[in-house]
Amino acid sequence: MLYWLTEFSDGGDFFNLFRYITFRAGMAFGTALIFGFIFGRPLIDLLRRRQGKGQPIRDDGPQSHLAKAGTPTMGGLLILSALMVSTLMWARLDNPYVWIVILVTLAFGLIGFADDYAKVTKQTTKGVSGKWRMAIGLVIAALAAYAASAFHPEALTNQLALPFFKDLLINMSYFYVPFGMLVIVGAANAVNFTDGLDGLAIMPVMIAAATLGVIAYVVGNFNFSDYLGVHFVPGTGEILVFSSALFGAGLGFLWYNAPPAAVFMGDTGSLALGGALGAIAVCTKHEIVLAIVGGLFVVETLSVIIQVLYFKRTGKRVFLMAPIHHHFEKKGWSEPQIVIRFWIISLILAMLGLATLKVR
Repeated sequence: MLYWLTEFSDGGDFFNLFRYITFRAGMAFGTALIFGFIFGRPLIDLLRRRQGKGQPIRDDGPQSHLAKAGTPTMGGLLILSALMVSTLMWARLDNPYVWIVILVTLAFGLIGFADDYAKVTKQTTKGVSGKWRMAIGLVIAALAAYAASAFHPEALTNQLALPFFKDLLINMSYFYVPFGMLVIVGAANAVNFTDGLDGLAIMPVMIAAATLGVIAYVVGNFNFSDYLGVHFVPGTGEILVFSSALFGAGLGFLWYNAPPAAVFMGDTGSLALGGALGAIAVCTKHEIVLAIVGGLFVVETLSVIIQVLYFKRTGKRVFLMAPIHHHFEKKGWSEPQIVIRFWIISLILAMLGLATLKVR
């Protein structure tokens, strides 16, 4: 919104700063962070009053989690509010990629909100039917993937770009939209699986968002993309503003979510943020790189799939409990140990993801 102040610029004054994505990205970060600090406590108090007993705790989960009973959920509302206010203030609103990512984030946030609301009001760990959540998510993701492919340059439309290769593209034709759909839905659910300990999901999401923001800026800049040998996708650089706002909003939330958490993000936050990461990857043509940058989310998801399939086949378990962060809890790791070590893994994976920009 504030980008339009450039209309008052003669090219050498203060208003000219608003032309620069990097300036607006920095301001978006600061705006979201301040928003989180200002409105975090009032929102948490409101959620605590409205929810009463807070998020229901699973009886079959780690026994240490029973002490968290009464903690309010839907903290994702704080993240989404800060993210949306900041993005709408500082991003160019005539950019289609920005709107694709915004709408995907909000849509998955609404799915998560409905699920959280059902759990809190009924005081049960079962919210909205998983089939309905998946069906609605697939429709949203399909529309987003189709829109992204429509705005991609003609040479990249329905093409799958591979990391480590300069010019290699795989023409997926009509299969690209289903593929993009799976990337977005998969990312949303992967972050949801990871959100099981205080602060565990939010920091890897922030790290992944920052990494994808840098990638978006690079592939949206002709000079950088040409130098690094990556495919140029005009307009995607503006996604850096969204990613920076997400990072700031995440920090504001982490202030209250650090152990012991004063609020859980809930599905409202985890589904929305995962969907956002998937949408950014599809828009920037870095779907495969997302699997590297978000490798922690991939491992968490695979641990659940492996556990379920193996148990159905043999009646035995591969892990003491899934997702895998619960396995380490059962092994005797403390919650802070798991959270910080997983943060470190996320940072390492993010560096590997960035390395794909140069290793061609």
